[in-house]
Amino acid sequence: MKKADIIEFYSRLAEENPHPETELESVNDYTLLVAVVLSAQATDAGVNRATRALFADVDTPEKMVALGETGLKEHIKTIGLFNSKAKNVIALSQALIENHGSRVPEDHEALKALPGVGRKTANVVMNTAFGHETFAVDTHIFRVGNRTGLAQGKTVLAVEKKLDKATPQPFRLHAHHWLILHGRYVCKARKPECWRCIVSDLCAYKPKTPPPETAKVAARAQSAG
Repeated sequence: MKKADIIEFYSRLAEENPHPETELESVNDYTLLVAVVLSAQATDAGVNRATRALFADVDTPEKMVALGETGLKEHIKTIGLFNSKAKNVIALSQALIENHGSRVPEDHEALKALPGVGRKTANVVMNTAFGHETFAVDTHIFRVGNRTGLAQGKTVLAVEKKLDKATPQPFRLHAHHWLILHGRYVCKARKPECWRCIVSDLCAYKPKTPPPETAKVAARAQSAG
């Protein structure tokens, strides 16, 4: 995608949603970190349903350690991989107490050293909690980057690096949120909703998906013919 098209691409997303935010619910940096860890291979909506009651009572590493792994499992048992996630959350909470004064570190490498925290989770926390210009590439961003031509790559890291290189100011801070939301609600995996996409003319994806009614008419015509 050409530089002028990239600027226009982000400009349209920014105009539609000037202040994008994560859809994960949290009450502070610590609960944000926990929520992001829990969101791996799970939906934000599912995580929110499980954590609303949890975060109302448990909002510090000390409270989480006191709750314990068994107690945490009761709260998050509707989330996929809840057994391993509960173990990691308790372990990372203990690590925060012992190594970081119970605070979430504003450091990418320190975050990745915590149990259950990978590169994507660290990028989300650095961006959302601390305002760093990071690109947390999930399945949505990986798809949007490759499908549109904005940042094509065979791996998550390759897409992240291309986004970092291609995304100009003033779009860098909010870029990953715009792309996640676009992938979640418009540029969907199985059937992208190209007919209502505000950047479809800039997108490299050629078999544009027609509106549902147009598709039905075409199918009836083909059947009749």
